[in-house]
Amino acid sequence: MEGVVDPLTRELLTAVGGIGQCVTEFVRVTNQLLPRKVFYRFAPELKHEGELQGKTKHGVPTFVQLLGSDHDALAANAARAAELGALGVDLNFGCPAKTVNRHNGGACLLQWPEQLHGIVAAVRAAVPAEIPVTAKMRLGYEDKALAIENAQALEAGGAAWVTVHARTKVEAYKPPAHWEWLARVNQALTVPVVANGEIWTLDDWRRCREVSGCEHFMLGRGAIACPDLPRQIEYAMRGEQHAAMEWADALEVVASYYRSSLPQVAKPHQAVSRMKQWLKQLPRNYGQAEPMFAEIRRQREPDEVLAILQRYEAEAALPLVP
Repeated sequence: MEGVVDPLTRELLTAVGGIGQCVTEFVRVTNQLLPRKVFYRFAPELKHEGELQGKTKHGVPTFVQLLGSDHDALAANAARAAELGALGVDLNFGCPAKTVNRHNGGACLLQWPEQLHGIVAAVRAAVPAEIPVTAKMRLGYEDKALAIENAQALEAGGAAWVTVHARTKVEAYKPPAHWEWLARVNQALTVPVVANGEIWTLDDWRRCREVSGCEHFMLGRGAIACPDLPRQIEYAMRGEQHAAMEWADALEVVASYYRSSLPQVAKPHQAVSRMKQWLKQLPRNYGQAEPMFAEIRRQREPDEVLAILQRYEAEAALPLVP
């Protein structure tokens, strides 16, 4: 999720718990080997020392995600990521963005299964055997005719597991997600299939699990809308229950994100924009977030956003933070 699941988001969500693995925002690869600083910017987890190298501060492995179509360049950059300490390399064949697809990246490659196979095989050959190479795809570009063939091409190329977003590129993020197609892909592969798409609640997860037959799940927007959804799922998979996060706790996570992001961005309005990404999703689970988002979405100045945030924190009886 470009522009959303940045390093700070990964730190905050893995602190809440329930997440077994993260991926970075995609690193765009054209036809050259990227400098080390690019990898460190997208994956500062690579700078961690000792047992935490390649992991968040809470010990969750973070794979470096690459996006592109040049086999050799992707292989070279995957090798560099591994040299820098990446615990895995994930290949993006799912991004539906027009700009990405226009430059032969993301979901547009789902039109050519042989391309998928070639890219995965090249990357697999370039990194040490102990480093997993994984791939994310959608069910297709315009239709689902190649869904099974594409997934099999990824597996044949050497993908350790395949994450499938249960929609085509054309369907983008429009409901519903076609979980029944995940079942078909799951039956066609021998490697694990990770289900993704329209998992917003614990009940959504239960239905997805039942329909797809999958035992592994990836959350994107769902984890932004409900920061403790991964933890709820983790408990449910063990047959246990866990009380859902209250609004005050969710607000505290978002407030921590905003305050921590301000000194990290090049321009203050970037922190405002990312704050809006969080708040856009939260009303799905927290009605209190809706009026807050309505106020903040009109703002551009960081201090104005902070004033609104402090007012809602006071209403939620959270400790006052400057």
